[in-house]
Amino acid sequence: MKLSRSQMVLYGLWGLLGVSALLAIYERTWSLLFISVVTFLLTLGPRVVERWADIRIPPSFVAAIGLFVLGTIFLGEVFDFYNRFWWWDVVMHFGSAIGFGLIGFVIVLMMFKGDVYAAPPSLIAMFAFTFAVSIGAIWEIFEYAMDQTFGTNMQKSGLVDTMNDLIVDCCGAFLGALSGYLYLRQERAGGFASVIHEFIEENPKFFPKRVKRIAEEKAAKAQALRGLGECAKEP
Repeated sequence: MKLSRSQMVLYGLWGLLGVSALLAIYERTWSLLFISVVTFLLTLGPRVVERWADIRIPPSFVAAIGLFVLGTIFLGEVFDFYNRFWWWDVVMHFGSAIGFGLIGFVIVLMMFKGDVYAAPPSLIAMFAFTFAVSIGAIWEIFEYAMDQTFGTNMQKSGLVDTMNDLIVDCCGAFLGALSGYLYLRQERAGGFASVIHEFIEENPKFFPKRVKRIAEEKAAKAQALRGLGECAKEP
């Protein structure tokens, strides 16, 4: 069976975590072993959600989640990327906001069974944006609570760090929501919108009206092409 690129990325990530765990055992670095195991378990989260909600998550999205978990917990904490590279936190927040924007878009589209006439693309995009920004705000509250309760330094520079994170979250959420909006308006599945298209194809039972419309459009295009072919054959 041929593996897709996203599956190769995910398996490569698991292999890296496995090597890290073995090295941690050899060197008796138990903190690294713990983080390696936790990171691996978190990458299995999408599979747990699939069974619980009876849905199929596209491999590309599973791979993206795996890379995000690797970047935040493994590279960010173990290798101290947050302090070594000032832009690492920006990348993580921006990427997660895009992801949550796409998730919010899919959730609303699923609620309306893929019927864009019941919920206009602009309204769905607005919800997706607010959904992603809300997740970002909850995370900032969590960082503040951790710093105040356990004396950690998750907020780094305090208010400045929080506001920068929220601004980046808004930018990422806007891009994710815009990708979904353009997908519905222009019927194109390029870029980030390809995740939405893959999710619909993997879970047609949740988007019956959307799937029906896509099938009708394909049939109309095929009929138009047949008509052009018949015209070309005429003397």
